[in-house]
Amino acid sequence: MLTQQCRYNTRQQSCAGSLHFYSLITTRYLCWTIRAKAQGGPMTEAKPFDRLDKGRMNRWARVFRWHRMQKEDNEAEESKEKGKDEKKLPAKPKVNWTEWVVDPSEEFYYGWLQVMIFPIFYNWIIIICRTCFKEIEDEFLTLWLTLDYCSDLLYVADTIIKFRTGFLEQGILVQDRDRLKKRYLFSSHFRLDLASLLPTDLLYLYFGIRQPLVRVNRFLRISRLNEAMDRMETRTSYPNTFRISKLMLYIFVLIHWNACIYFALSSYIGFGVDRWVYPNITDPMFSPVRHQYIYCFWFSAQIFTTVGDTPLPDREEEYLFMIADLLIAVLVFASVVGNVGNVITNLRDRDNVFFPNHELVKGYLRNRYISKELRNRVNDWYQHLYINRKITRENEILQQLPVQLQTEIAVSVHLPTLSKVTIFQNCETSLLEELVLKLIPQVYSPGEYVCRKGDVGHEMYIIKDGKLAVVADDGITQFAVLSDGNFFGEISILNIKGNKSGNRRTANIRSIGHSDLFSLSKEDLTDVLSEFPAAKRHLEEKGRQILTKMGMLVEAAEGEEEQDQEKVEVKVERLEGNLNTLQTKLARLMAELESSNRKILARVEQLELETEGWEDNSPEEGEGGEVERRDGVGMEVEGERGEAEGEDQAKGTKRENEGEKHAKETKREDVGEGKDEGYGEEKGGEEGETKETERRGQEDM
Repeated sequence: MLTQQCRYNTRQQSCAGSLHFYSLITTRYLCWTIRAKAQGGPMTEAKPFDRLDKGRMNRWARVFRWHRMQKEDNEAEESKEKGKDEKKLPAKPKVNWTEWVVDPSEEFYYGWLQVMIFPIFYNWIIIICRTCFKEIEDEFLTLWLTLDYCSDLLYVADTIIKFRTGFLEQGILVQDRDRLKKRYLFSSHFRLDLASLLPTDLLYLYFGIRQPLVRVNRFLRISRLNEAMDRMETRTSYPNTFRISKLMLYIFVLIHWNACIYFALSSYIGFGVDRWVYPNITDPMFSPVRHQYIYCFWFSAQIFTTVGDTPLPDREEEYLFMIADLLIAVLVFASVVGNVGNVITNLRDRDNVFFPNHELVKGYLRNRYISKELRNRVNDWYQHLYINRKITRENEILQQLPVQLQTEIAVSVHLPTLSKVTIFQNCETSLLEELVLKLIPQVYSPGEYVCRKGDVGHEMYIIKDGKLAVVADDGITQFAVLSDGNFFGEISILNIKGNKSGNRRTANIRSIGHSDLFSLSKEDLTDVLSEFPAAKRHLEEKGRQILTKMGMLVEAAEGEEEQDQEKVEVKVERLEGNLNTLQTKLARLMAELESSNRKILARVEQLELETEGWEDNSPEEGEGGEVERRDGVGMEVEGERGEAEGEDQAKGTKRENEGEKHAKETKREDVGEGKDEGYGEEKGGEEGETKETERRGQEDM
């Protein structure tokens, strides 16, 4: 823009200089003419510049030279600026056609599918028409041949595009040309596409050029038409209308085929032979081709719509044709009824999702004998929703989408309204993105109260559209009018310390007309602010400022809040100290338990080794020897028992000494800890200390 302005100024200056120069010459020429006329000299022989002296001529030469140099400089500057602008323009990326791969999700692929609809429909409609109506084939033969080979070129181009169409593998587009070729070659679509491209037109040499039925293999490209229709149905904004249109198009093609076959059958049987076949074409009324096609189409439409106003057949061929048509008509009728029913059901489900179910509410009001005035208000509210297409169940509609898409949609719809709220200005963008998912749209009727003074506040409101009045208790006096972007009820959900009203409403808010609001509940705001502590402090500070202006904030509340916070910190520190003490004692008990387990295991192993010797002695002697051995064994066992008891007594004495020593050390440590923390001395053993510590921890909690 600046460059263009500079160019414009430069050109304007040069034009102004040129005008000044030429005006100067014209003025001098007029002066010379007047002077010559006054002197009475001949004007035709005199020249205006002959009497100028050499100094004036040099001056004019310098003026001409300066003007030419200025013009050349301006042209050079303009060329330089053009070169800079061309350099600034981004260079268009060059497409490498040898490595070009089509992405199925791109617009090019979708557009190409739409292009392929025309050659496929052309072959399905025109080939059968040209085969049955010979006059159409003969009259426009050149046009049909041209369109045939144009459609063949599109078929070839479609095959090439299929060779270069990528596919997703683990969510990534595969662009390896060898893999794409291999995948397409081994698919069933390739065989059908190859069959549709076979040069069956060579059969014209045998059957003649007026036999378009040899191109029947072009029908095999029908899968591309189905894919195009599916893509269009997913992309259109009116899927139900598209489904009905697609069904009617398929029915039209079916009736068209039936009309062509009916005319061919009439030609085979003989025109005008009976009332069922097409009338005699020698009649001028039935001879035009247009009349022939319209009559056959009307006859087929009567059959498929099961109207029944058709002539009765007389021949076997006619009966067979009618039987086949009636069976197809049943399927067509069933498909039409089924699709129309599905469309109606989808529309009703859509209305139920978008809007509350009015019929259920009306039935409830009627069964409960609600007053007529209240029922009229409910009906007016529903009528407002339907007429103005107000949606109150957005979260239910979008809940099937991923969270990221839900956030983007909610941001694009609600973020402009939320950003107008002064209390949320200068907040993080991520906080606003979290809040837009929590907004619930609500619609209020004229004269309806949004909140009343003294009510407990559980949500805040943001005005999207409409006007609301702050009224007195009488409901008539208006203190203020709130409009788009205003908000109210935020103080009652922030839990600000020192708020005189607590969480109570401080004003009466009433809707003047139909108002669209967004409500944000206290629980949702608390959940969001728990992840954004800085934003929470920011909002609380703004709330305090508002309360201070209103005179609703207790000044001493801030000091009390700080004291409460300090008490909480002290309690937390005490709990942490008690937790450390318990952990230390638990570690000691675990160490003693492991030591006792090791000693018990060692004793068991020793006893097992001693008993192994008893089992090795075999009974070789008699009964007397056995008694002696038993006595000996008994004596040995008693001796070992005595030794074991002595060892156990010694170990027990040792353990008692260690336990007393350990208890004294623990008591000293606990006494030291109690002194550091300001507690008294603890009494009792380890069990008493543990119970005392747990009791204090519970008191702190």
